[in-house]
Amino acid sequence: MTIRVLIADDHDLVRHGFRMILDAQPDMRVVGEVADGEAALAAARRLSPDVVLADIRMPRLEGIEVLKRLNAETHPPKVIVVTTFDDDDYVRTALDAGASGFVLKRSGPALLVEAVRAAVAGDTLISPSLTIRLLTGLAERKPDPENGPGLSERERQVVRLVAEGKSNAEIATDLFISAGTVKTHIANAQRKTGARNRVGIAAWAWRTGLATP
Repeated sequence: MTIRVLIADDHDLVRHGFRMILDAQPDMRVVGEVADGEAALAAARRLSPDVVLADIRMPRLEGIEVLKRLNAETHPPKVIVVTTFDDDDYVRTALDAGASGFVLKRSGPALLVEAVRAAVAGDTLISPSLTIRLLTGLAERKPDPENGPGLSERERQVVRLVAEGKSNAEIATDLFISAGTVKTHIANAQRKTGARNRVGIAAWAWRTGLATP
């Protein structure tokens, strides 16, 4: 399949650079570019992209609000926040709102491409420097001794491995189960913990003490 991407950023050079990177991939095509948040909403509804790359600070409507409004719709695209701002509060807010990735513009083209593919696959990619900082901060918080609302032992095992950054295939290999079974356990863990995506599951695991450094 060809991944259809919409770019929302108020800087012409950034949009042009992203388009060059993504259109050079054999499995991606940029279907639109917009320079503000309101235009991003309109274009997403009109073009039905698979992935939206959204800057945080845009005229008329900021990226986090675009993310929230799109995720409230029936068949939302995956939204990856791409920004120069590496503020932890921005990252947490974006992930809580259901972002499918958080990538710093300085991270380079390879990570951008990987984030788009990960989003379509149902995974969530965060720039490595942010991930380390976030998880370290969460690990320093006081653990919750209950470690979760009714997770089965297998679900707890899967959640720990998600928190270690392992893919579904790697988890399946480690636990001697199918990738489909891993997806089921992750879906159950999301429902029970209230996480929006696998990064939310990982954050929950570190925050509660189920995952440890």
